[in-house]
Amino acid sequence: MFTTSSIIDNLEQSEGLEYKKLCRSLKITKKSDKDKLDIALTALEKLQIINKNEDNEYTVQKDSNHIVAKIRCSSKGYCFAVRGKNKEDIYIKENLLNYAWNGDKVLVRIIKDGYRRRSPEGIVDCILERSNQILLSKVEVINNDIYAIPIDDRILSKIKLPKGDKKYTYNPENKNIVKVVIDRFPIGQEEGSGHVVQELQLNNNEELDTDFVLAKSNLFNLGNKNHIEAKRTEKRERIDLSDKNSYMFKSWNSESSPMLPMIQLERTKDGTTKLWIHTNNIAERVELNGKKSLEIFSNGFESLPLMNHWQSYLSEAIINASQFNLGEKNEAISLCLHLNTENVITDWSFHLTLVKCSLVVGNDHTEALLSRKSKTRITSRILKPIKEYIEDLDKILELSALFRERHILEGKVEIPAPENNIDLLGEFFIHNPAENSKGYFHPLKKDDCQTFISPIIYEANLIWFKHSNQFGIKSAGYLSKGLDYINANEIIKYSEFIDSDIELNVDGSLSFSQVINFCGDDNKKRLLHKLLIHEFKENEVSLISRNVENDEFENIYITPWTIPGYDFTNLINQYSIFNLIVNGKKLKKNNSKEINIAESHSLKLVNWDIFNSSISKNIDSLFNKFVIDKINEYKYKVKQYKSNLISIKKVRKAEILLGEIYKGFILSVQSYGFFVEISELNVEGLVHVSTLNNDWYEYRSRQNLLIGRKSKKSYKVGDEIEVKIIKVDILKYQIDLELTE
Repeated sequence: MFTTSSIIDNLEQSEGLEYKKLCRSLKITKKSDKDKLDIALTALEKLQIINKNEDNEYTVQKDSNHIVAKIRCSSKGYCFAVRGKNKEDIYIKENLLNYAWNGDKVLVRIIKDGYRRRSPEGIVDCILERSNQILLSKVEVINNDIYAIPIDDRILSKIKLPKGDKKYTYNPENKNIVKVVIDRFPIGQEEGSGHVVQELQLNNNEELDTDFVLAKSNLFNLGNKNHIEAKRTEKRERIDLSDKNSYMFKSWNSESSPMLPMIQLERTKDGTTKLWIHTNNIAERVELNGKKSLEIFSNGFESLPLMNHWQSYLSEAIINASQFNLGEKNEAISLCLHLNTENVITDWSFHLTLVKCSLVVGNDHTEALLSRKSKTRITSRILKPIKEYIEDLDKILELSALFRERHILEGKVEIPAPENNIDLLGEFFIHNPAENSKGYFHPLKKDDCQTFISPIIYEANLIWFKHSNQFGIKSAGYLSKGLDYINANEIIKYSEFIDSDIELNVDGSLSFSQVINFCGDDNKKRLLHKLLIHEFKENEVSLISRNVENDEFENIYITPWTIPGYDFTNLINQYSIFNLIVNGKKLKKNNSKEINIAESHSLKLVNWDIFNSSISKNIDSLFNKFVIDKINEYKYKVKQYKSNLISIKKVRKAEILLGEIYKGFILSVQSYGFFVEISELNVEGLVHVSTLNNDWYEYRSRQNLLIGRKSKKSYKVGDEIEVKIIKVDILKYQIDLELTE
């Protein structure tokens, strides 16, 4: 189904489209859809968003005073149109939203400029794309009519339901939330309408939690697996490395978890090393030449963990064709890193290869390897069966630690992963080596072998940025931010965690490692890690081009390509590498000597366009703002889903412990109360200020504490207190606590 956004995006990608071509581009054939398109085009013309020229071609009006933004609403009714990086948000009054909902992509017109600390004010003129096609709601009867009331209080509309849906009227004892499909969004004086497609009775029914959280995160297409068939790979020249040992490090327990790369070592007589990273050959097997593929992938740009398995964004046919099976010869797209005697990367090259998995390295292997007292004696029952591989594995673990040590020296930061004590969430807490959006690393852990491939593939991802950027090839990736210094003002908030005898640097700052080291208590150190994570802003995927018009051109990006079984970003970057190897121009006209453009030596020798116009056009269809925005939208939903599923499982855990008393630490203080972590359960809950009946408490934001006016009793971050679990709310993922004192 086309959207207003897709109309504008198609017009922006061309200098002008006549009606029939626009219909073909949007894949519109039905008369009913053409009627809807006619209405949309007429409205867009009247709003002066698009024009129709003398040749009857539609074009986007370039000097339009409309701004593309996303609506973000709070539970208190405040709404803003959020723009891109470093751009001020626009305040939208409720009566000027024109039925835009939280998350919708809109065109906004500024009607009042901002001044002093006030945001500019605007009006929503056009809704480009709806974020919510299905609403989680409570069914209520209002004046004999049946309505769906969204449980998300940021959505400021109710949806009228047919009379037959009265049977789903909300019962607090059952917590029977329903999924409502929107048949018509509210417009003008017309109410929105819809119908119930599923009832979720959540009370004491933990099996429905995943469905509930997926729906609340607007992830609905998981049942529709992408029907992209695996292409047969053509006969190409490949380096046969199948007689060499290759190792897959895997901690994920589910067989449906994302496919992981393999690592291989080659030692030379002069003491140097070749370190190979072999990646699953997905780019060669997937049709990425047309809009049809993009439409299918738009239903899911990323694999995500469910309870006991993963939902892959790839079809089963593609996975079966490209996965590395133990002892079988497989095709791969590989990177060879050349390391000198000091294990520093000096050169690299990309290749098509044939490889064979010799060993799937598990957590028991890395634990045994790193726990033994002597490398010369193999006594462990776990290591004896893999004796022939131990020398290679030791070297891989050594290189991983060396790479990470250098990353830390360059200003990168390590923060331990959160602890998990809920068995069902195991896959959520195993280290994900394909996760690049965080501004920090997880430490290497011998009981999680996947942590050891992260430093290696970090280097591999960084190298593709260097290689592609030098050749002017577009890529997609994350800005690599180093946060080694935090302003002293931020540290004050967490001062109760840190010993008093600290010394600031001359610029009034502390190194990140200093902050952690100054925290002596292990419990408080763990909580401090949790708090400091919030100082890191998660990165979005960026379009990287030598023609970028921003100040970040000189910055270092990570362009992930090594785990294409995880997400679409890895896949399209791997697709560029495949095209570089197979279709890249290896010489300039009138040149007689061919240059291997897949080697690092070529970077200073090439001064021509690597791809011809046909390949470039295909690459541009994947690497553009429209696709990158879609990827980021989906990643945001997946992030919300993961966070919320963890939260609801913690709430379920607390639900059976109502009335129990525990010790905990205050994590943060707000004007309405303070959040407490119960360390024993690894859950967080709120002590609301209204439950503090012994005094009137005021909030002091600068000191980050609540203090009683009469008693001067204070509650601040880091305080250890005793609390009782008094209430849980499954729908909002909330745990309410009360002081026992």
